[in-house]
Amino acid sequence: MTQRCGFVAVVGAPNAGKSTLVNALVGQKVAIVSPKAQTTRTRLMGVAMAGEAQIILIDTPGIFAPTRRLDRAMVAAAWSSLEEAEAILVMVDAAAKLTGRVERVLEGIANRPEKKYLVLNKVDLTRKDKLLTIATEINARVAFDETFFIAASNGDGVPELKAHLAALMPEGPWHFPEDEVSDAPERMLAAEITREQLYRQLHEELPYQSTVETELFKTRPDGSAEIHQQIFVARDNQRAIVLGKGGSRIKEIGARARAELAELMGRKVHLFLHVKVKENWDEDRGVYRDMGLDWVD
Repeated sequence: MTQRCGFVAVVGAPNAGKSTLVNALVGQKVAIVSPKAQTTRTRLMGVAMAGEAQIILIDTPGIFAPTRRLDRAMVAAAWSSLEEAEAILVMVDAAAKLTGRVERVLEGIANRPEKKYLVLNKVDLTRKDKLLTIATEINARVAFDETFFIAASNGDGVPELKAHLAALMPEGPWHFPEDEVSDAPERMLAAEITREQLYRQLHEELPYQSTVETELFKTRPDGSAEIHQQIFVARDNQRAIVLGKGGSRIKEIGARARAELAELMGRKVHLFLHVKVKENWDEDRGVYRDMGLDWVD
């Protein structure tokens, strides 16, 4: 049979469920998720297989009105991802109100030439009459090729969407081996998994003033992975929050990140975390390079 391969960009306002959908389509975790908006900071590709079709999904940062340099770099990464896509999935949280952030996304894709699909997410939390109202309202603003109703968290509607995307892929050789699920190198994946634990365990205590950098990633003679990471925070009091009383919080963050990395990589992981105060870490070009973001003025 003839191989098919193409790119699909997943865009939307923060917290619409983009990373959850990418993970569901791929069939395993390739992007971190948390209840916090703007969890995804860089463009990441997940590879979904459907028969002879390889669907390369571009998970993008949420599109919002940027203020800081990091915000601007994240939004720029989201918009630039559309240039190589056969189709654009516009994700909207059907359980939430249509905000200015959704309007900004719709305005940005309205006149683009790619096929455009509206994906209403969290339909399991939304009344049917509201779903139809939202779908009608959004389709009146943008000429979408089709609308899909899904619940990315439990998989409802995801197989139908995946089958449609597979049929859309043009003929051509696969870009990745069949067993490869992401383009993210292991050291970047490791940093993302630890950052996810920061988000999950610190809740509102440490909003977005932190990042994780993998300083060393090596394979030991026994095949296990040894990983050393720096957690950068902006102030001394934030360092104390990450460490926790008697180092209890950093131990829990490390334990959970280590367990998940071991499962994802299929080998034992030795994870060493260090917390460092770096006031203007989000003004460091090296940090942007490590996150896969372009430096923006």
